[in-house]
Amino acid sequence: MANTSDIRKGLCIRYNHDIFKIIEFLHVKPGKGPAFVRTKLKSVTTGKVIDNTFSAGHKIDDVRVETHSFQYLYNEGETFHFMNTDDYTQITLEKNSLDAPDLLKEGEIVKVLINSEDQSPLSVDMPAHVVLEVTHAEPGVKGNTATNATKPATVETGARINVPLFINEGDKIKIDTEKGAYMERIKE
Repeated sequence: MANTSDIRKGLCIRYNHDIFKIIEFLHVKPGKGPAFVRTKLKSVTTGKVIDNTFSAGHKIDDVRVETHSFQYLYNEGETFHFMNTDDYTQITLEKNSLDAPDLLKEGEIVKVLINSEDQSPLSVDMPAHVVLEVTHAEPGVKGNTATNATKPATVETGARINVPLFINEGDKIKIDTEKGAYMERIKE
């Protein structure tokens, strides 16, 4: 058993007969009244995100997890296939247990959280950023760059990202996986 002082991003807990992963948290100590922890929880079974507030010192039932490196192989509709990089065993996960499935490129190495009790995969932690090639982007209008203007672009995985006007088809860009936002252009 843990309590609210042990809450951190990525912690898996049992709550309301389900397992949730903490994706955001904030310790709040108001001037009046007791302290509390405001959290955003994502269900590892359904992918549903809920907001919850725990009072300070509240006991939480944490789930013991192991982290393993897996390589993303391919997807079939809503099912994504991964291979363990150590022993080459394969697992499948549903799309709703992934944080950013549209940014996954074949061959990408990700961290998979596995429940230590029953060896079931819980969720996938993406790398902090990925480098993808732009497959479609409208040409930018010359002289329209003074206002930090952006345009939509499609990357090789099919995701649509807003990019600056100077990005063209064939450019490689770095994307923040947490926000799904453009970071920078990669020069080769």
